[in-house]
Amino acid sequence: MHITLKVMKGMVNNALERDRQVEGYVDTASRLIWRWQEMWLVILVGVLAILDYTTTFIVLEWSGKDFLQESGLLAGWALQVGGLWWLFLVDMGAVVALSLIALLLRFLCFRFGFYGFGRAAFVALLVPYAIVAAGAIINNSLMAIL
Repeated sequence: MHITLKVMKGMVNNALERDRQVEGYVDTASRLIWRWQEMWLVILVGVLAILDYTTTFIVLEWSGKDFLQESGLLAGWALQVGGLWWLFLVDMGAVVALSLIALLLRFLCFRFGFYGFGRAAFVALLVPYAIVAAGAIINNSLMAIL
């Protein structure tokens, strides 16, 4: 039994060493995607979420175009269930949940000494949301104008 534990420990140590070698590349890739501080990404995601809701509200309520509707599954459900106020709560809840998951992953990776992986996990969760939210804002703005 003792030899089995030594072999398993050796395998774990080898895996950790491989992860440490790759960590620098992962950190560099995350810095190419988002080169600023992580907190700025959280702020950007929050601002984009508020702008997304605002432009959605303008398109649905003030544009005078009754044929327009929300295309997202979660947002469409929220509008059907409780209207724009419920949409606001669901949007903010989703953004807060996504941000908390990103912060938790970052914290856990930092706790175990994988700083590059922690930053990469944080960026990998929040940057795609920021890109989609920016696209939704542009789409909503164009729909309100045209």
